[in-house]
Amino acid sequence: MSPAEPREERAAVGVGLMALAVGCFTGIDTSAKWLILAGLAPIQVVFVRYLVHFLIALAITVPGRGLADFRSNAPGRQLLRSSFLFAGTIFNFFALKYLPITLTTTMFFAAPIVITLVAIPLLGEQVGRRRIAAVCTGFLGVLIVVRPWDAGFHPAIFLSFGALICASGYFLMTRMLAGVESNATSQLWSSGLATICLAPFGIAAWVTPPDAKVVAVLVVIGTFGAVGHILATTAHRMADVSILAPVVYIQILLAAVVGVAVFGTWPTVWTLAGGLIIIASGLYIWHRERAKGQLATGTAKAVR
Repeated sequence: MSPAEPREERAAVGVGLMALAVGCFTGIDTSAKWLILAGLAPIQVVFVRYLVHFLIALAITVPGRGLADFRSNAPGRQLLRSSFLFAGTIFNFFALKYLPITLTTTMFFAAPIVITLVAIPLLGEQVGRRRIAAVCTGFLGVLIVVRPWDAGFHPAIFLSFGALICASGYFLMTRMLAGVESNATSQLWSSGLATICLAPFGIAAWVTPPDAKVVAVLVVIGTFGAVGHILATTAHRMADVSILAPVVYIQILLAAVVGVAVFGTWPTVWTLAGGLIIIASGLYIWHRERAKGQLATGTAKAVR
């Protein structure tokens, strides 16, 4: 079995690593949208993103440990986690073909809201009235971003919803595997499973890259994927999820800058307003989780 790395109490390092990971995630979305606008098929871009990620994971792990890291300590949960990740990537990349990067990024910020709802039946968590109110407020923010009543509503938003649900499942499974699985095994399974499953579709839809620049960006998107997820997994070993959760909100700033600089699209007032509401509700849920955790820690100390 692959040994799981021990958890460490290095919150500052964890936050720094998570911030770098968020930058890589923005790089993934930016590269994907650029490649799709350059004429490549979305499924081809997803396939190459995971293929390069898988090759990097192999290059890092195989020389030192051979194939040992392919053996999972929790194969069922690892399979589900990996499936959520690559399914979410497919939804997101297809959504990026039609929607601004700021909108798709903002949608992902609703993940803490979905996780809170799912945690009730799945993990048996008790959620009080205040967190339920925060969830409802966050949903209002999602409606403001999506604006289903507006004439400019695009059906591709449902792809973003699919990506949101898958991302929430991925984060939940990552929590469940913390301290159970090694970083190397998680990277090999998540990238390897996606590569194998997507290969027939990616090859069938293959469009020959028109120039060296497109080839370079294809390599870059996979590199962003590998580095980003390695950093994020390591960050969750250094610090609690409750500490790392708000770090992802810096992505709205990064996405806005990229949207203007690379694609010439400015975030709408609706996206900004709805995004602020979603972030506020997410931060409140984070605050309640932190308070609950501190209360539990204090109780445990008193018992000892």
